[in-house]
Amino acid sequence: MSDVVRVVEAVGAAIMILGAVGALAISAVRWRVTDDPYAALRRRLGHVVLLGLEVLIIGDIVRTVTVEPTLESVAVLAAIVLIRIVLSFSIEVEIDGVWPWRRAASEAGSVATRSEGT
Repeated sequence: MSDVVRVVEAVGAAIMILGAVGALAISAVRWRVTDDPYAALRRRLGHVVLLGLEVLIIGDIVRTVTVEPTLESVAVLAAIVLIRIVLSFSIEVEIDGVWPWRRAASEAGSVATRSEGT
């Protein structure tokens, strides 16, 4: 089972590395046609990091469940998951520019603004 965990962790790392290279390549190609190329690159990189973190959390959970679960290993898993959740939350706020619970109101406001302008 430790081999499975290594594969899952390698996939998580590969997602982040290949995704970052892909995001940079896409941004390099589209830098002239994008209104804000920096924001577009940050958004792409943020999505890549979020996906990679989710896969790495899966690896941590599988490792903790398959190895003899002790109170210490569960506590370490809880700390890792908590840290990664805070990171994911922070990255999501950074990407969207709004708190998750305000996203619906923000999207409704931007749709209303666009429809008023036409």
